[in-house]
Amino acid sequence: MSASEPTGREDADETPVDLLGVGAGPFNLSLAALADGVPGLTTAFLEQRPGVRWHPGLLIEGATLQVPFLADLVSLVDPTSRWSFLNYVRSTGRLFPFYFAERFHIDRVEYEAYLRWAGEGLAACRFGRRVEQVSWDAGRGAFAVDFSGARTGGGRMYARSLALGVGTAPHVPEPLRAPAGDPGVPVLHSADYLEHRERLLAARHVTVVGSGQSGAEVLLDLLRARPAGEEGLAWVARTEAFAPMEYSKIGLEQFTPDYTAYFRALPEGERDALLPAQWQLYKGVSGETLGEIHDELYRRTLGGGWPDVVLTPGVAVEGARRRDGRLELALHHRRQGTRAALATDAVVLATGYRERPLETLLGPLEKYLGRDGAGRALVDGEQRLVLDPAVGGSVFVQNAERHSHGVGTPDLGLAAWRSAVIVNAVARERTGHDAYDLPSRTAFTTFGLPGPRPERGSGPGQDSGGSGGSR
Repeated sequence: MSASEPTGREDADETPVDLLGVGAGPFNLSLAALADGVPGLTTAFLEQRPGVRWHPGLLIEGATLQVPFLADLVSLVDPTSRWSFLNYVRSTGRLFPFYFAERFHIDRVEYEAYLRWAGEGLAACRFGRRVEQVSWDAGRGAFAVDFSGARTGGGRMYARSLALGVGTAPHVPEPLRAPAGDPGVPVLHSADYLEHRERLLAARHVTVVGSGQSGAEVLLDLLRARPAGEEGLAWVARTEAFAPMEYSKIGLEQFTPDYTAYFRALPEGERDALLPAQWQLYKGVSGETLGEIHDELYRRTLGGGWPDVVLTPGVAVEGARRRDGRLELALHHRRQGTRAALATDAVVLATGYRERPLETLLGPLEKYLGRDGAGRALVDGEQRLVLDPAVGGSVFVQNAERHSHGVGTPDLGLAAWRSAVIVNAVARERTGHDAYDLPSRTAFTTFGLPGPRPERGSGPGQDSGGSGGSR
């Protein structure tokens, strides 16, 4: 039996750990891996699932990560770590095959297997525990973390600092929420695609909504599996084009700590205006996937005629209704000002994810949260929520700060850096020095001008950013 497997009722552990992570997805696994073995640092990571799972509905055969394998849990901070992807491949006896495969972008299935290997090996990770509530115990100078477990009666732990890595939730647009709850005609999020794949293949017509990588991969998988001339597929999206993701070497420097620091220093209004304009940095499709779709469509023209596939960008789905056993989507082309109805037998929503609200988890701490002008949580340069001084501990966040830290927030490429920033902040408090020496410069691009800045307010969140941010 593994050390992380629940074995019975767990009552309160009175000794606070230095850092307790809520959730064990890639970002908190990175934090656990970099904290592992740091002298004088005690950690625990609680995850409600029985083991590591990472987007299981999108582990489509042949689908790869959009970042190089070096964007693992640790390598961009500590490539010598035992928790690196290269060490995982070595430990499974596949280092030479991996070397000859020359795979810079690994399959998602292999990435999930790597995460599972790390989660099972890290003693700090405890699965099958669901954190129910967090409160501040002033007497102990620590957070009280209450959790439940499917195989235990739950318990309580104490921690001087917390790291929230609760992930994101699939987003279903308002016009399709009612149909998504009706079992008649399948309307499902791409997060659940593989679970319903056979049903979708049996449907006469399937519509994919959303222009990002997930939508492209779902469309390609369905296209490859359906007979020529009977594809019965539509791909619609609000974006002006099915556009390639930014992947130039200089362009990718917007996914560096240097850019994060620049973005954080911008006024709130400028940040809010900038984010939507950067959609192609994180909502586009890899050029390779777009090429594969075109190649597959072209092959289907060799016998004459065109495949039964409609690709239409610039279109918003404004409504849906059941009609004659099918689903009728109300489409609006905003540039043309035209409207049309599309009858379909199944819909896959590749409509992205939204950050889970922190307030539900934090409970009694919610009233102590600092807010920006739009009511969002303030996050400082070391990933801390800005809290009222009445709370003496630190609450760090992972992938909940896009509004303040920019487009790189959900990207795997800065997971290790962000985790190291958090580990350093905790280590300094406990030992007086950093655990990791982070570079002062990470990009050839200089973001912004070095001249004096206009006077700004000195309220919460307007700090200098400490040792840098994350993405």
